[in-house]
Amino acid sequence: MTDNDNNRTVPNALPVGYRFNEFEIKEVIGGGGFGIVYRAWDHQLERTIAIKEFMPSSLAVRGDDMTLVLRSERFGKAFSAGLNSFIQEARLLARFNHPNLLHVLRFWVQNDTAYMGTLFYSGTTLSRLREQKPELINEAWIRRTLPMLFGAIKTIHDEGYLHRDISLDNIQIQDNGLPVLLDFGSARRTIGNLSDETETMLRPGFAPIEQYTDDNESEQGPWTDIYALGAVLRTLIVGSPPPVSVVRSIQDTCKPLVELMPQGYSIPLLQAIDRALALHMEDRPQSIDEFAALIEMPVAGINDVLTAKKPGTMLVPVEDEKPASALDWRRYKIPGMVAAGVLVGVVAGAMLFSGGGHDAPEQAAQAPAETRATETAANAPDVKPETATVNEQATAPATAQPTPPPVEASPVALVYIRILDGETLKVNGEPKALRPANNGYASLKLPAGEVKIELQGNGRTRGQTLDITKPGTWLVNP
Repeated sequence: MTDNDNNRTVPNALPVGYRFNEFEIKEVIGGGGFGIVYRAWDHQLERTIAIKEFMPSSLAVRGDDMTLVLRSERFGKAFSAGLNSFIQEARLLARFNHPNLLHVLRFWVQNDTAYMGTLFYSGTTLSRLREQKPELINEAWIRRTLPMLFGAIKTIHDEGYLHRDISLDNIQIQDNGLPVLLDFGSARRTIGNLSDETETMLRPGFAPIEQYTDDNESEQGPWTDIYALGAVLRTLIVGSPPPVSVVRSIQDTCKPLVELMPQGYSIPLLQAIDRALALHMEDRPQSIDEFAALIEMPVAGINDVLTAKKPGTMLVPVEDEKPASALDWRRYKIPGMVAAGVLVGVVAGAMLFSGGGHDAPEQAAQAPAETRATETAANAPDVKPETATVNEQATAPATAQPTPPPVEASPVALVYIRILDGETLKVNGEPKALRPANNGYASLKLPAGEVKIELQGNGRTRGQTLDITKPGTWLVNP
């Protein structure tokens, strides 16, 4: 799609080439009822950024001088409230510095509206990814991605705020596979509250019952975001979110996942999602830590995610951890203003691994169990237990007992390695006869320690050294 095509499909968009001092608009990425997102070039720092403009199309239009003009004077109060909410959200979001949260670089007021400049994120939304490549989504993929989302959401909660708009459309999956939590949508909700359209501003299936109540702020807490996250996970697994929570409160036809038993998913994961989708808030996990403990996975820390950006480093540790003590958020009075986000950098065809747009490894369905297991002899040379070496036969007594099995090494990392056609693999100098799946990745399990990966073929050698210190899932593309 060309820039001009984009401008025609997004009404009221600024023209390509428009300048905000050092920022020059290069492309209209997209727009909705409350904002327009642009790809821009920062001439001062020579980098691409994203710019989101507050543009409630139901309330205002763009004039010839590029300023916004109200459609009617009666929209003045709603527009001012939404604009103020947008500005406050940008200020709050700029305080966070989490790699899985939208990072706001700056914000400003111009053209009788407001703008926020953010990092530009490649990739696509989780909603579009599931539509285009549903085969990528399995339990292993969820377990690699979810701890990072846990960390982002927990960061918001620890500051006393809620997201309140978690959905597949508000989660961006970058080309490197890392998720980013996007649009908080509080400006949209502010306008909805003033225009008595609160229900139409909520996402059906993802909003819990307390978001529909009159005193919704006092009833909301981390369990509110946990319900929405549970709806995201259920949608990934079965293809659709639960029925609208208001309808469920009258007649609940939402069949638990543990009864549906979708193939390839573990009982602990399904049970945890069912708990997250409980109608009554007190029946849900009360904190992200509690939810993560039910699924038997950790909440990724910032350092874990930062190292995940380096090729071949561990994305998510999956060792069992004791959940941190949960704060008592029950009936916590949430401040009226919550953090804001922005949909940025939508690029058709997401690539989950560096080096190309390939599907997730087919072997990933067994990743959660394998990553918690200890090293086995699966990748070792075939040696029969009853066979002894020549020296052992010479010194062993006639009544020697059977050799006990070797002590299993622990911990273990499950490593996915990108193998190109014609390449052979060596691990610590030892050839490994691994055949990659259709997506180009092969998997093997490795014990702790320093491991040298070497791929030879096509007239070149690719290599990388891994320092495995604890259980986890690794993606390697030297």
